[in-house]
Amino acid sequence: MPRRRPGRPRRSETRDTREVVLTAATALFAARGFDAVGLREVAAAAGVDVATVSHHTGTKAQLYDACFARVFAAERAVLEAAAARARDAGPQQALRALHDMLDVFVDFLEARPETTALWLRRWLEPNRHAELDQRYAAPLYDLVEELLAAVAAGGALVEPTPHVTVRSLVWAVHAHVVALASPGGSPARERREFRAFLRRLLVALYGPTGLTSGP
Repeated sequence: MPRRRPGRPRRSETRDTREVVLTAATALFAARGFDAVGLREVAAAAGVDVATVSHHTGTKAQLYDACFARVFAAERAVLEAAAARARDAGPQQALRALHDMLDVFVDFLEARPETTALWLRRWLEPNRHAELDQRYAAPLYDLVEELLAAVAAGGALVEPTPHVTVRSLVWAVHAHVVALASPGGSPARERREFRAFLRRLLVALYGPTGLTSGP
């Protein structure tokens, strides 16, 4: 095995430093948007120097992209696993599986509210960085839309406009995450009531089969 040169970081150290930088940058971009954040602020928040930030992520635009890519990878992992379970479910269990998939999405965003804030900041300027939507939002929309279309084709439900349904649900969940962060609210009550709302919504859309029990 070749000896590591003095001062050369181990691969694990490189990965850890990049993750620290991306975590700090995501929080800053989510709180203030692209223009209001500088690389020096990211470096200070991450506890490294500017050269280290540039080494791991490149320009500020590349760093911004990397923050979305990181969020996308985590979200895709949980949604793909839930989608696979829904595909394997039989017609009688399909609606229950879809509800479980929606629960997974809600759980993901509740645990990572910076994801919602990051996207909301991006959407405030719809004509800037629009390529991020194509890379890091559209594939997940497509995943769920295709699943809904497949379940509908199997006769488990009727869904004429899966693209409208998916986007409406995504925006509803983002709004829920914003409500959780509002001062003076009750997070436990918000979580309970929002999940009850989603259950009623899916029953109204697709019928009660498989959705009448559970938390």
